Amino acid sequence: MGTRKKVVSGLLWKFGERITAQIISLVVSIILARLLSPDEYGAVALIMVFITIANVFVANGFGSALIQKKDADNLDFSSVFFINLGISVVLYFIIFFAAPFIADYYELPILAPGLRVIGVRIIVAAINTVQQAYVSRHMLFKRFFWSTLFGTLISGVVGIAMAYKGYGVWALIAQYLTNTCTDTLVLWFTVRWRPQLKVSFTRAKDLISYGWKLLVSALLDTGYNQVRSLIIGKMYTKEDLAFYNQGDKYPGLIVTNINTSISSVLFPALSENQSDKEKVRNMTRRAIQVGSFLMWPMMVGLGVAAGPLIRLLLTEKWLPCVPYLQIFCFTYGLWPIHTANLQAINAMGRSDLFLKLEVVKKLIGIVTLLAALWYGPLAIAWSLVVSGIISTFINAYPNIKLLNYTYREQMQDILPAFLIAVIMGAVIYPISVIGFGDAVTVILQVVAGAIVYFVLSVVTRQEAFRYLMTIILKRNRGAKDNG
Repeated sequence: MGTRKKVVSGLLWKFGERITAQIISLVVSIILARLLSPDEYGAVALIMVFITIANVFVANGFGSALIQKKDADNLDFSSVFFINLGISVVLYFIIFFAAPFIADYYELPILAPGLRVIGVRIIVAAINTVQQAYVSRHMLFKRFFWSTLFGTLISGVVGIAMAYKGYGVWALIAQYLTNTCTDTLVLWFTVRWRPQLKVSFTRAKDLISYGWKLLVSALLDTGYNQVRSLIIGKMYTKEDLAFYNQGDKYPGLIVTNINTSISSVLFPALSENQSDKEKVRNMTRRAIQVGSFLMWPMMVGLGVAAGPLIRLLLTEKWLPCVPYLQIFCFTYGLWPIHTANLQAINAMGRSDLFLKLEVVKKLIGIVTLLAALWYGPLAIAWSLVVSGIISTFINAYPNIKLLNYTYREQMQDILPAFLIAVIMGAVIYPISVIGFGDAVTVILQVVAGAIVYFVLSVVTRQEAFRYLMTIILKRNRGAKDNG
Protein backbone atom coordinates (compact mmCIF):
# COMPACT_ATOMS: atom_id res chain seq x y z
CA MET A 1 0.00 0.00 0.00
CA GLY A 2 1.39 3.44 -1.01
CA THR A 3 2.00 6.21 1.49
CA ARG A 4 -1.04 8.19 0.35
CA LYS A 5 -3.35 5.19 0.67
CA LYS A 6 -1.87 4.36 4.07
CA VAL A 7 -2.43 7.91 5.25
CA VAL A 8 -6.03 8.03 3.97
CA SER A 9 -6.89 4.58 5.35
CA GLY A 10 -5.16 5.33 8.66
CA LEU A 11 -6.84 8.70 8.93
CA LEU A 12 -10.29 7.20 8.35
CA TRP A 13 -9.76 4.44 10.94
CA LYS A 14 -8.25 6.89 13.43
CA PHE A 15 -10.99 9.41 12.82
CA GLY A 16 -13.59 6.64 13.23
CA GLU A 17 -11.96 5.64 16.51
CA ARG A 18 -11.99 9.18 17.84
CA ILE A 19 -15.56 9.89 16.70
CA THR A 20 -16.77 6.67 18.37
CA ALA A 21 -14.88 7.54 21.55
CA GLN A 22 -16.21 11.07 21.40
CA ILE A 23 -19.84 10.01 21.17
CA ILE A 24 -19.53 7.49 24.00
CA SER A 25 -17.46 9.85 26.18
CA LEU A 26 -19.93 12.66 25.57
CA VAL A 27 -22.89 10.54 26.65
CA VAL A 28 -21.01 9.23 29.70
CA SER A 29 -19.80 12.68 30.77
CA ILE A 30 -23.30 14.14 30.47
CA ILE A 31 -24.80 11.39 32.64
CA LEU A 32 -22.00 11.67 35.21
CA ALA A 33 -22.29 15.49 35.32
CA ARG A 34 -26.00 15.17 36.08
CA LEU A 35 -25.39 12.55 38.80
CA LEU A 36 -22.37 14.20 40.46
CA SER A 37 -21.77 17.67 41.90
CA PRO A 38 -19.25 20.33 40.76
CA ASP A 39 -17.54 19.86 44.13
CA GLU A 40 -16.86 16.17 43.40
CA TYR A 41 -15.64 16.98 39.89
CA GLY A 42 -13.28 19.60 41.32
CA ALA A 43 -11.69 17.07 43.70
CA VAL A 44 -11.02 14.59 40.88
CA ALA A 45 -9.71 17.39 38.65
CA LEU A 46 -7.01 18.07 41.26
CA ILE A 47 -6.13 14.38 41.49
CA MET A 48 -5.79 14.14 37.70
CA VAL A 49 -3.38 17.09 37.57
CA PHE A 50 -0.70 15.07 39.37
CA ILE A 51 -1.42 11.86 37.44
CA THR A 52 -1.30 13.69 34.12
CA ILE A 53 2.09 15.22 34.92
CA ALA A 54 3.52 11.88 36.08
CA ASN A 55 2.14 10.16 32.99
CA VAL A 56 4.28 12.38 30.74
CA PHE A 57 7.42 10.49 31.83
CA VAL A 58 6.12 7.22 30.36
CA ALA A 59 3.89 8.47 27.55
CA ASN A 60 6.14 11.01 25.81
CA GLY A 61 9.59 10.92 24.29
CA PHE A 62 10.31 7.21 23.88
CA GLY A 63 7.12 6.51 21.90
CA SER A 64 7.81 9.26 19.38
CA ALA A 65 11.45 8.15 19.11
CA LEU A 66 10.35 4.60 18.22
CA ILE A 67 8.08 5.94 15.47
CA GLN A 68 10.67 8.36 14.11
CA LYS A 69 13.60 5.89 14.01
CA LYS A 70 13.69 4.40 10.51
CA ASP A 71 15.14 0.99 11.43
CA ALA A 72 13.52 0.41 14.83
CA ASP A 73 13.25 -3.34 15.54
CA ASN A 74 11.95 -5.54 18.33
CA LEU A 75 15.03 -4.95 20.49
CA ASP A 76 14.33 -1.21 20.42
CA PHE A 77 10.69 -1.77 21.38
CA SER A 78 11.60 -4.30 24.12
CA SER A 79 14.23 -2.00 25.60
CA VAL A 80 11.77 0.87 25.80
CA PHE A 81 9.10 -1.43 27.22
CA PHE A 82 11.14 -2.53 30.26
CA ILE A 83 12.76 0.86 30.88
CA ASN A 84 9.34 2.52 30.71
CA LEU A 85 7.94 -0.07 33.11
CA GLY A 86 10.75 0.57 35.61
CA ILE A 87 10.24 4.34 35.45
CA SER A 88 6.47 3.93 35.98
CA VAL A 89 6.96 1.83 39.13
CA VAL A 90 9.30 4.47 40.61
CA LEU A 91 6.79 7.21 39.76
CA TYR A 92 3.97 5.28 41.41
CA PHE A 93 5.89 4.95 44.69
CA ILE A 94 6.71 8.67 44.64
CA ILE A 95 3.00 9.48 44.25
CA PHE A 96 2.05 6.89 46.88
CA PHE A 97 4.29 8.47 49.56
CA ALA A 98 3.63 12.09 48.49
CA ALA A 99 -0.18 11.68 48.49
CA PRO A 100 -0.80 12.58 52.19
CA PHE A 101 1.31 15.75 51.90
CA ILE A 102 -0.58 16.84 48.77
CA ALA A 103 -3.89 16.21 50.55
CA ASP A 104 -2.76 18.31 53.53
CA TYR A 105 -1.62 21.18 51.30
CA TYR A 106 -4.98 21.39 49.55
CA GLU A 107 -6.88 20.57 52.75
CA LEU A 108 -8.75 17.83 50.92
CA PRO A 109 -8.45 14.36 52.58
CA ILE A 110 -9.87 12.45 49.58
CA LEU A 111 -6.76 13.32 47.55
CA ALA A 112 -4.53 10.85 49.42
CA PRO A 113 -6.45 7.58 48.76
CA GLY A 114 -7.57 8.87 45.37
CA LEU A 115 -4.00 9.45 44.18
CA ARG A 116 -2.83 6.08 45.49
CA VAL A 117 -5.55 4.19 43.63
CA ILE A 118 -5.54 6.00 40.31
CA GLY A 119 -1.73 6.11 40.37
CA VAL A 120 -1.79 2.49 39.13
CA ARG A 121 -2.85 4.00 35.81
CA ILE A 122 0.75 5.22 35.29
CA ILE A 123 2.13 1.64 35.28
CA VAL A 124 -0.53 0.51 32.81
CA ALA A 125 0.13 3.58 30.63
CA ALA A 126 3.83 2.62 30.43
CA ILE A 127 2.82 -0.60 28.67
CA ASN A 128 0.21 1.13 26.54
CA THR A 129 2.70 3.72 25.25
CA VAL A 130 4.90 1.08 23.58
CA GLN A 131 1.83 -0.67 22.14
CA GLN A 132 0.63 2.61 20.65
CA ALA A 133 4.07 3.34 19.17
CA TYR A 134 4.08 -0.09 17.50
CA VAL A 135 0.57 0.35 16.11
CA SER A 136 1.34 3.88 14.86
CA ARG A 137 4.65 2.89 13.27
CA HIS A 138 2.99 0.05 11.34
CA MET A 139 -0.15 2.15 10.70
CA LEU A 140 -2.42 -0.55 12.19
CA PHE A 141 -5.00 2.04 13.20
CA LYS A 142 -7.85 -0.44 13.05
CA ARG A 143 -6.47 -1.85 16.33
CA PHE A 144 -6.85 1.56 17.96
CA PHE A 145 -10.49 1.62 16.93
CA TRP A 146 -11.34 -1.54 18.84
CA SER A 147 -9.20 -0.84 21.92
CA THR A 148 -10.65 2.66 22.27
CA LEU A 149 -14.20 1.43 21.69
CA PHE A 150 -14.05 -1.21 24.41
CA GLY A 151 -12.07 1.01 26.80
CA THR A 152 -14.47 3.92 26.53
CA LEU A 153 -17.60 1.77 26.64
CA ILE A 154 -16.64 -0.45 29.60
CA SER A 155 -15.22 2.42 31.66
CA GLY A 156 -18.35 4.46 30.97
CA VAL A 157 -20.60 1.68 32.27
CA VAL A 158 -18.43 1.31 35.39
CA GLY A 159 -18.41 5.06 36.07
CA ILE A 160 -22.16 5.52 35.60
CA ALA A 161 -23.03 2.46 37.70
CA MET A 162 -20.85 3.64 40.59
CA ALA A 163 -22.13 7.24 40.37
CA TYR A 164 -25.73 5.99 40.42
CA LYS A 165 -24.94 3.94 43.53
CA GLY A 166 -23.61 7.04 45.26
CA TYR A 167 -19.84 6.47 45.14
CA GLY A 168 -19.20 10.10 44.15
CA VAL A 169 -15.51 10.82 43.53
CA TRP A 170 -14.70 7.10 43.30
CA ALA A 171 -16.99 6.73 40.29
CA LEU A 172 -14.78 9.11 38.29
CA ILE A 173 -11.57 7.48 39.57
CA ALA A 174 -12.86 4.04 38.58
CA GLN A 175 -13.84 5.32 35.13
CA TYR A 176 -10.38 6.75 34.39
CA LEU A 177 -8.57 3.65 35.64
CA THR A 178 -10.84 1.16 33.85
CA ASN A 179 -10.46 3.03 30.55
CA THR A 180 -6.66 2.74 30.45
CA CYS A 181 -6.64 -0.88 31.66
CA THR A 182 -9.21 -2.03 29.10
CA ASP A 183 -7.49 -0.19 26.25
CA THR A 184 -4.17 -1.86 27.11
CA LEU A 185 -5.67 -5.34 27.45
CA VAL A 186 -7.43 -5.14 24.08
CA LEU A 187 -4.21 -4.06 22.35
CA TRP A 188 -2.31 -6.84 24.12
CA PHE A 189 -4.61 -9.47 22.59
CA THR A 190 -5.06 -7.87 19.15
CA VAL A 191 -1.49 -6.74 18.36
CA ARG A 192 1.06 -9.47 17.68
CA TRP A 193 4.01 -7.64 19.22
CA ARG A 194 5.43 -9.05 22.45
CA PRO A 195 8.51 -7.80 24.32
CA GLN A 196 11.65 -9.93 24.30
CA LEU A 197 13.38 -10.48 27.63
CA LYS A 198 16.21 -8.24 26.42
CA VAL A 199 17.25 -4.69 27.13
CA SER A 200 19.86 -2.83 25.11
CA PHE A 201 21.01 0.32 26.87
CA THR A 202 22.99 1.23 23.74
CA ARG A 203 19.76 1.26 21.72
CA ALA A 204 17.97 3.08 24.51
CA LYS A 205 20.69 5.73 24.56
CA ASP A 206 20.16 6.40 20.84
CA LEU A 207 16.41 6.73 21.39
CA ILE A 208 16.94 8.97 24.41
CA SER A 209 19.12 11.33 22.36
CA TYR A 210 16.05 12.08 20.26
CA GLY A 211 13.29 11.49 22.80
CA TRP A 212 14.57 13.42 25.83
CA LYS A 213 13.92 16.74 24.13
CA LEU A 214 10.35 15.71 23.39
CA LEU A 215 9.98 14.50 26.98
CA VAL A 216 11.16 17.83 28.40
CA SER A 217 8.91 19.63 25.90
CA ALA A 218 5.93 17.54 26.99
CA LEU A 219 6.73 18.18 30.66
CA LEU A 220 6.87 21.90 30.00
CA ASP A 221 3.61 21.79 28.08
CA THR A 222 1.76 19.56 30.53
CA GLY A 223 3.08 21.31 33.61
CA TYR A 224 2.23 24.68 32.10
CA ASN A 225 -1.32 23.56 31.21
CA GLN A 226 -1.92 21.92 34.57
CA VAL A 227 -0.54 24.77 36.68
CA ARG A 228 -3.71 26.74 35.99
CA SER A 229 -5.77 23.99 37.61
CA LEU A 230 -3.39 23.86 40.57
CA ILE A 231 -3.67 27.64 41.04
CA ILE A 232 -7.47 27.72 40.71
CA GLY A 233 -7.78 24.74 43.09
CA LYS A 234 -5.63 26.50 45.71
CA MET A 235 -6.52 30.20 45.31
CA TYR A 236 -10.20 29.80 44.51
CA THR A 237 -12.71 26.97 45.08
CA LYS A 238 -13.17 23.39 43.92
CA GLU A 239 -16.38 24.54 42.19
CA ASP A 240 -14.42 27.17 40.24
CA LEU A 241 -12.00 24.46 39.15
CA ALA A 242 -14.89 22.19 38.15
CA PHE A 243 -16.47 24.93 35.99
CA TYR A 244 -13.09 25.75 34.42
CA ASN A 245 -12.44 22.07 33.60
CA GLN A 246 -16.00 21.45 32.41
CA GLY A 247 -15.71 24.42 30.06
CA ASP A 248 -12.48 22.94 28.74
CA LYS A 249 -13.90 19.43 28.45
CA TYR A 250 -16.43 19.74 25.63
CA PRO A 251 -14.44 21.76 23.06
CA GLY A 252 -11.39 19.76 24.16
CA LEU A 253 -13.21 16.49 23.57
CA ILE A 254 -14.08 17.47 19.99
CA VAL A 255 -10.76 19.03 19.02
CA THR A 256 -8.54 16.46 20.72
CA ASN A 257 -10.29 13.66 18.87
CA ILE A 258 -9.91 15.32 15.47
CA ASN A 259 -6.40 16.50 16.28
CA THR A 260 -5.34 13.07 17.55
CA SER A 261 -6.71 11.45 14.39
CA ILE A 262 -4.69 13.75 12.16
CA SER A 263 -1.48 13.85 14.23
CA SER A 264 -1.38 10.07 14.88
CA VAL A 265 -1.41 9.40 11.15
CA LEU A 266 0.54 12.48 10.11
CA PHE A 267 3.66 11.91 12.25
CA PRO A 268 4.55 8.39 10.99
CA ALA A 269 3.68 9.42 7.42
CA LEU A 270 5.89 12.52 7.66
CA SER A 271 8.68 10.49 9.27
CA GLU A 272 8.51 8.01 6.39
CA ASN A 273 9.01 10.86 3.90
CA GLN A 274 11.33 13.07 5.96
CA SER A 275 13.97 13.25 3.17
CA ASP A 276 11.47 14.73 0.69
CA LYS A 277 10.91 18.28 1.92
CA GLU A 278 8.37 19.13 -0.77
CA LYS A 279 6.21 16.14 0.16
CA VAL A 280 6.48 17.01 3.87
CA ARG A 281 5.47 20.60 3.07
CA ASN A 282 2.42 19.48 1.07
CA MET A 283 1.32 17.03 3.78
CA THR A 284 1.75 19.68 6.49
CA ARG A 285 -0.25 22.19 4.47
CA ARG A 286 -3.02 19.65 3.86
CA ALA A 287 -3.18 18.82 7.58
CA ILE A 288 -3.61 22.51 8.47
CA GLN A 289 -6.32 22.99 5.84
CA VAL A 290 -8.32 19.88 6.74
CA GLY A 291 -7.90 20.36 10.49
CA SER A 292 -9.10 23.97 10.31
CA PHE A 293 -11.98 23.08 8.00
CA LEU A 294 -13.24 20.45 10.46
CA MET A 295 -12.55 22.27 13.72
CA TRP A 296 -13.66 25.87 13.21
CA PRO A 297 -17.36 25.23 12.44
CA MET A 298 -17.64 22.96 15.47
CA MET A 299 -15.86 25.43 17.75
CA VAL A 300 -17.89 28.43 16.56
CA GLY A 301 -21.14 26.44 16.64
CA LEU A 302 -20.43 25.10 20.13
CA GLY A 303 -19.58 28.57 21.41
CA VAL A 304 -22.79 30.09 20.00
CA ALA A 305 -25.01 27.29 21.32
CA ALA A 306 -23.22 26.96 24.69
CA GLY A 307 -25.96 28.37 26.95
CA PRO A 308 -28.95 26.31 25.85
CA LEU A 309 -26.74 23.26 25.31
CA ILE A 310 -25.36 23.26 28.87
CA ARG A 311 -28.83 23.82 30.35
CA LEU A 312 -30.23 20.98 28.27
CA LEU A 313 -27.48 18.44 28.90
CA LEU A 314 -26.03 19.21 32.33
CA THR A 315 -28.82 21.23 34.03
CA GLU A 316 -28.58 24.79 35.38
CA LYS A 317 -26.08 23.89 38.11
CA TRP A 318 -23.35 23.85 35.42
CA LEU A 319 -24.25 27.18 33.70
CA PRO A 320 -21.21 28.98 35.21
CA CYS A 321 -19.01 26.88 32.87
CA VAL A 322 -20.46 28.56 29.73
CA PRO A 323 -18.03 31.53 29.50
CA TYR A 324 -15.09 29.14 30.01
CA LEU A 325 -16.43 26.91 27.25
CA GLN A 326 -16.65 29.84 24.82
CA ILE A 327 -13.11 30.95 25.61
CA PHE A 328 -11.74 27.44 25.11
CA CYS A 329 -13.57 27.11 21.79
CA PHE A 330 -11.42 29.88 20.31
CA THR A 331 -8.23 28.56 21.93
CA TYR A 332 -8.75 25.06 20.51
CA GLY A 333 -9.63 26.43 17.08
CA LEU A 334 -5.95 27.38 16.69
CA TRP A 335 -4.71 23.84 17.24
CA PRO A 336 -4.32 22.76 13.57
CA ILE A 337 -1.54 25.27 12.99
CA HIS A 338 0.21 24.21 16.21
CA THR A 339 -0.03 20.47 15.60
CA ALA A 340 0.89 20.31 11.91
CA ASN A 341 3.95 22.54 12.31
CA LEU A 342 5.25 20.69 15.36
CA GLN A 343 4.68 17.25 13.81
CA ALA A 344 6.64 18.32 10.71
CA ILE A 345 9.54 19.54 12.89
CA ASN A 346 9.57 16.27 14.87
CA ALA A 347 9.34 14.08 11.78
CA MET A 348 12.40 15.76 10.30
CA GLY A 349 14.36 14.83 13.40
CA ARG A 350 14.55 18.38 14.81
CA SER A 351 13.44 17.63 18.35
CA ASP A 352 16.01 20.24 19.45
CA LEU A 353 13.94 22.92 17.71
CA PHE A 354 10.78 21.48 19.24
CA LEU A 355 12.24 21.91 22.73
CA LYS A 356 13.40 25.47 22.08
CA LEU A 357 9.94 26.41 20.82
CA GLU A 358 8.32 24.94 23.94
CA VAL A 359 10.62 26.90 26.25
CA VAL A 360 9.86 30.19 24.48
CA LYS A 361 6.09 29.53 24.40
CA LYS A 362 5.95 28.56 28.05
CA LEU A 363 7.86 31.65 29.13
CA ILE A 364 5.32 33.78 27.26
CA GLY A 365 2.48 31.74 28.75
CA ILE A 366 3.79 32.21 32.29
CA VAL A 367 3.97 35.97 31.76
CA THR A 368 0.33 36.06 30.58
CA LEU A 369 -0.71 33.80 33.49
CA LEU A 370 1.00 35.99 36.07
CA ALA A 371 -0.71 39.04 34.58
CA ALA A 372 -4.12 37.33 34.95
CA LEU A 373 -3.55 35.49 38.24
CA TRP A 374 -5.25 37.90 40.65
CA TYR A 375 -8.25 38.71 38.46
CA GLY A 376 -10.09 35.41 38.86
CA PRO A 377 -10.45 32.06 37.04
CA LEU A 378 -12.04 33.70 33.99
CA ALA A 379 -9.02 35.95 33.48
CA ILE A 380 -6.78 32.88 33.80
CA ALA A 381 -8.75 31.27 30.96
CA TRP A 382 -8.38 34.42 28.82
CA SER A 383 -4.61 34.30 29.29
CA LEU A 384 -4.63 31.06 27.29
CA VAL A 385 -6.16 32.87 24.31
CA VAL A 386 -3.40 35.49 24.33
CA SER A 387 -0.58 32.95 24.60
CA GLY A 388 -2.28 30.71 22.00
CA ILE A 389 -2.33 33.47 19.38
CA ILE A 390 1.33 34.33 20.02
CA SER A 391 2.24 30.62 19.82
CA THR A 392 0.93 30.34 16.25
CA PHE A 393 3.76 32.67 15.17
CA ILE A 394 6.35 30.77 17.19
CA ASN A 395 5.35 27.28 15.96
CA ALA A 396 5.22 28.39 12.32
CA TYR A 397 8.57 30.18 12.32
CA PRO A 398 11.00 27.20 11.88
CA ASN A 399 9.08 25.83 8.88
CA ILE A 400 9.64 29.07 6.97
CA LYS A 401 13.19 27.77 6.50
CA LEU A 402 12.73 24.01 6.91
CA LEU A 403 9.81 23.67 4.46
CA ASN A 404 9.62 27.08 2.75
CA TYR A 405 6.10 27.34 4.22
CA THR A 406 5.59 30.95 5.34
CA TYR A 407 3.32 32.20 8.11
CA ARG A 408 1.35 34.17 5.54
CA GLU A 409 0.69 30.99 3.56
CA GLN A 410 -0.39 29.20 6.73
CA MET A 411 -2.83 31.98 7.58
CA GLN A 412 -4.20 31.79 4.02
CA ASP A 413 -4.82 28.06 4.59
CA ILE A 414 -6.64 28.68 7.90
CA LEU A 415 -8.60 31.89 7.34
CA PRO A 416 -11.16 30.66 4.75
CA ALA A 417 -12.55 28.02 7.13
CA PHE A 418 -12.47 30.48 10.04
CA LEU A 419 -14.35 33.21 8.14
CA ILE A 420 -17.01 30.81 6.86
CA ALA A 421 -17.46 29.47 10.41
CA VAL A 422 -17.85 33.03 11.78
CA ILE A 423 -20.52 33.79 9.14
CA MET A 424 -22.26 30.53 10.10
CA GLY A 425 -22.16 31.55 13.78
CA ALA A 426 -23.64 34.97 13.00
CA VAL A 427 -26.49 33.31 11.09
CA ILE A 428 -27.42 30.81 13.81
CA TYR A 429 -26.97 33.07 16.87
CA PRO A 430 -30.41 34.81 16.57
CA ILE A 431 -32.10 31.40 16.99
CA SER A 432 -31.05 31.40 20.66
CA VAL A 433 -32.94 34.63 21.44
CA ILE A 434 -36.23 33.76 19.70
CA GLY A 435 -37.58 32.00 22.79
CA PHE A 436 -37.77 28.34 21.79
CA GLY A 437 -37.06 25.64 24.35
CA ASP A 438 -33.44 24.57 24.79
CA ALA A 439 -33.85 21.29 22.86
CA VAL A 440 -35.51 22.98 19.87
CA THR A 441 -32.97 25.82 19.91
CA VAL A 442 -29.98 23.47 19.85
CA ILE A 443 -31.45 21.27 17.11
CA LEU A 444 -32.27 24.27 14.92
CA GLN A 445 -28.81 25.76 15.44
CA VAL A 446 -27.05 22.48 14.58
CA VAL A 447 -29.13 21.86 11.45
CA ALA A 448 -28.98 25.49 10.26
CA GLY A 449 -25.26 25.68 11.00
CA ALA A 450 -24.48 22.51 9.04
CA ILE A 451 -26.50 23.71 6.03
CA VAL A 452 -24.94 27.19 6.04
CA TYR A 453 -21.38 25.84 6.38
CA PHE A 454 -21.92 23.24 3.63
CA VAL A 455 -23.43 25.77 1.21
CA LEU A 456 -20.71 28.35 1.85
CA SER A 457 -18.01 25.66 1.39
CA VAL A 458 -19.47 24.73 -1.99
CA VAL A 459 -19.98 28.33 -3.12
CA THR A 460 -16.47 29.44 -2.11
CA ARG A 461 -14.92 26.22 -3.47
CA GLN A 462 -13.05 25.41 -0.27
CA GLU A 463 -9.93 23.39 -1.08
CA ALA A 464 -10.19 21.25 2.07
CA PHE A 465 -13.87 20.54 1.35
CA ARG A 466 -13.10 19.39 -2.22
CA TYR A 467 -10.22 17.24 -0.94
CA LEU A 468 -12.43 15.49 1.63
CA MET A 469 -15.23 14.97 -0.89
CA THR A 470 -12.76 13.43 -3.36
CA ILE A 471 -11.57 10.94 -0.70
CA ILE A 472 -15.15 10.01 0.25
CA LEU A 473 -16.23 9.53 -3.37
CA LYS A 474 -13.18 7.42 -4.18
CA ARG A 475 -13.77 5.17 -1.19
CA ASN A 476 -17.46 4.79 -2.12
CA ARG A 477 -16.49 3.79 -5.65
CA GLY A 478 -13.94 1.34 -4.28
CA ALA A 479 -16.53 -0.17 -1.94
CA LYS A 480 -19.01 -0.57 -4.85
CA ASP A 481 -16.34 -2.16 -7.07
CA ASN A 482 -15.35 -4.61 -4.32
CA GLY A 483 -19.03 -5.34 -3.67
